[in-house]
Amino acid sequence: MFRSFFLNKDWAVWAWPGVLLIVAGTWYQVQVNVMINEWFGGFYDLVQKALGQAGAVTLDEYYGFILTFGKIAGIYVIVAVVLSFYTKHWVFRWRHAMNDFYMSYWAKLRHIEGASQRVQEDSRRFAAIVETLGANFLESVLTLVAFLPILWELSKAIKVVPMFGEVAHALVYIAIIFALFGTAVLAVVGIKLPGLEFNNQKVEAAYRKELVFGEDQENRAEPPTIKELFFNVRKNYFRLFFHYMYFDVAKWSYLQFGVLVPYIALGPTLIGAAITLGVMQQIVRAFGQVESSFQFLVRSWNIIVELISVYKRLRAFERGIADMPQESSEI
Repeated sequence: MFRSFFLNKDWAVWAWPGVLLIVAGTWYQVQVNVMINEWFGGFYDLVQKALGQAGAVTLDEYYGFILTFGKIAGIYVIVAVVLSFYTKHWVFRWRHAMNDFYMSYWAKLRHIEGASQRVQEDSRRFAAIVETLGANFLESVLTLVAFLPILWELSKAIKVVPMFGEVAHALVYIAIIFALFGTAVLAVVGIKLPGLEFNNQKVEAAYRKELVFGEDQENRAEPPTIKELFFNVRKNYFRLFFHYMYFDVAKWSYLQFGVLVPYIALGPTLIGAAITLGVMQQIVRAFGQVESSFQFLVRSWNIIVELISVYKRLRAFERGIADMPQESSEI
């Protein structure tokens, strides 16, 4: 999965330079997000001034400030589109490298259960998941690097927070604690999901394989066999649905409550009129960015579960290259 692309001289022009370009593009995108956060601070201060006294802000000033957002947003759109376009091409090259590597060992791999599916479907899914999950992870890390110092600085104005009392830079610690708490809870709640997803791929592969044989051989894909194979698919899906149900209850309850966390923490400061509306918005947005970055695992758990199942299947597949016994490839 990895050496076929990153340790292959045929793909050297794409592999590592591509990583650097994607990191640079994502970092610039994050910096534009920082500019947007600063813009909202100034905008809400302007709104507060306008609401405080009639005529304190002219209509030209108001609309002029809004136009400045258009310039920042325009840069963000261009960077996001170009970066997404390049990332898709880069990830497809990775899939291309995997495909070439597997096909070079096809004589050894063709007898493994679901070999065609693993080369075509699993490598495609692996590439798609890496594109989504990798981009989100990189953005989370770089967002944390950019916004954590901002939240650290802004939280100087927050003297007291509920339950903690007077704690310097308390908002940073609250964001970290709340994110770690959610991650730990959902990791425990969703512990069965990776295994179920892996089993799901196995039963789906067995069902698909029998149907493919049935296209060319009249004695295959008979109703009793198909009924049994589809029953296994049905049984595993229903187990997945049940476990995802209580996992989603925990996940969405946690995320919805998280919306209120910065406002709860800011309660004493707001009641004491210690900050302006603009500063409040900057703090809330910066807190949200930091908290969201720390919550990467929480927000991406479904995709991570799918990646684990695909990774297991491809690793089991790759063991065939080393002529390992098929029994040892089962996880």
